[in-house]
Amino acid sequence: MPIRKSTIAATVIFGLTVVLLTCAINPVTGKKELMLVTEQDEIALGKQTDEEIAQTYGIYESPDLTGYINRLGQDMSKRTHRPTLEYHFKVLDTPVINAFAVPGGYVYVTRGILSYLNDEAELMGVVGHELGHVNARHTAKQMSQLQLAELGLGVGMILSENFRKYAGLAEFGVSMLFLKFSRDNERQADDLGVEYASKSGYDTNRMAAFFETLERLSPGESESGLPDWFSTHPNPVNRIAAVRNKTLEWRQKLNLAQYAVNRGEYLKTVNGMVYGDDPRQGYVEGNAFYHPVLKFTFNIPAGWEVNNTPSQVQIVSKDQDAVMILSMEDSPSAEQAADNFVQKTSASVQSKQFLTVNGFQTEKIVTSMVSNEDTLQTMSYFIAKGGSVYAFHGIAGYEGFSGYSSTFSRTLGGFRNLADPSRINVKARKLAVQSVPRTGSLRTVLKQFGVQDSELENLAVLNGMQLTENVDGGSLLKIPTK
Repeated sequence: MPIRKSTIAATVIFGLTVVLLTCAINPVTGKKELMLVTEQDEIALGKQTDEEIAQTYGIYESPDLTGYINRLGQDMSKRTHRPTLEYHFKVLDTPVINAFAVPGGYVYVTRGILSYLNDEAELMGVVGHELGHVNARHTAKQMSQLQLAELGLGVGMILSENFRKYAGLAEFGVSMLFLKFSRDNERQADDLGVEYASKSGYDTNRMAAFFETLERLSPGESESGLPDWFSTHPNPVNRIAAVRNKTLEWRQKLNLAQYAVNRGEYLKTVNGMVYGDDPRQGYVEGNAFYHPVLKFTFNIPAGWEVNNTPSQVQIVSKDQDAVMILSMEDSPSAEQAADNFVQKTSASVQSKQFLTVNGFQTEKIVTSMVSNEDTLQTMSYFIAKGGSVYAFHGIAGYEGFSGYSSTFSRTLGGFRNLADPSRINVKARKLAVQSVPRTGSLRTVLKQFGVQDSELENLAVLNGMQLTENVDGGSLLKIPTK
C-alpha cells in the first residue's frame, strides 16, 4: 500500500509533538532538554543495576569503611541539585581503579581507587564528581538518545558504537558501566564535584592532586571485567588547571575560614583494607587456577587469558575466538543444571553423556545455538561438588569448534578438588598505615620500611608523592603488607 504524503506529515508532526512533550528542566543548568527517561525510570533502573553489580563484582564487606563513606556521601548529597533523591554509596571488592554512578542515585567506589586516595578531601572530590553525573542526568540523557534512535527520529548517528548494541531500559544493567561519558560531561562533572565538595567544606585542590595521581598510573586491562577510570572517564583538556580555577571561584563565593583535608581520618579508615588482587577469591599461579575457599583447581591452556570475577571465571583464547566460562548454578543436580541450560538458551543438544570427573558426578553435553545470527557450539560439563553444581562451558564458533574441542575436554575435564594447604592458606595483601619515624626523603623512608627498589615508584604513586619529596617524622604512609 503506498504511503501518502499526508501520512508522512502526520508522522513527523507526531514525532515532533513527542519531543516537545518530553522536554524536561535539567536540575543543574535550569534549561529545557530532551528527556524520555523519568526520575522513576532512573530509580527503577538503578535498583536493578545495583543488584547486578553486587552479584557480578562483589561488595567489599567492611562496616566501618562502608559506613564512613556512606556518612560523608549522604552529607554531601544534601548540597547537590537533587537533594531529595535517595542516594546509596557502596564499595566494590575489586582492585580496579574506578568510581562510577548509575541513574537513581547509586554511587560506587572500588577498593582499588580507595587505595590510591590519600585523604578525605580527595575522596569527596571523587564522590562529588560522580554525584555530578547523577545530578546532571548524563546517563539518562544518553538513554533518551537511544530511545529516540529506536523511534527512528534520526539521532542514532550521535551514539557511540558501544552504546548502539544495548536496546531498551531493561537490557541496560551493568552494560552502562562500559559506556564513556563525553569530555563535556566529564568537565561538567568535575565542576559539580568542586562545587559540592567546596560547599561541604573540603579543599578541592586535593581533587586536582588526585587527578595528577591518575595521570601517573598506567591504564590497562583489568582482570575483574570492570573498566578502569581511564576507560569510562575521558580526560578533558587542561583538567587539572580547570579544577584549580574552579576551586578558586568557589572559595571566593563561599569565603570559608578554612577547608578540610582530613588525611589522618581517611588513612585510619582504610588501614587494613585489602590491597590488590585477593587470592581468597581465586588466583592464577603458573598454568593453573586455584580457588582456596571453594577448594577446586584446573589447568589453564598456554596463551589463554583469565578474567576472574565474583560470579564467574572466564578464560579467553589468544585469538579471542573461543572462551571457557566457569560459574556456579542454582540447581539440585548436574542433570537438572544441564536441562535448565538447554531450556534457557534454546540450544540444540548434539550429544549427552554421564561421567565421573576426578570423583565428581558430571553431565557432559555438546550443543549448538544461534547468537546474534552466528552459530555457536558449546561443550558443557555440569559438575556436582559439595552440594553445589559448577557449570563449565567451552564456547567457539561453529567452524572453529573442532579445533578447540580437545582443549575444552582437557580443561573442563581437569576440574578437580584442591587439597594442598599451601594453595589453600593464602592471604591477601593489605594496606598498613605506618608512622614515619624520622624526617627524610620518601625514597629513604620507604627503604627504611624494607620496600624493594622495584616497588619504590609504585608506592610513591600510591601515596601521591614523589620519591624526592621530603616526609616529616610522624607523617603517615601506606605500606602494603608482603
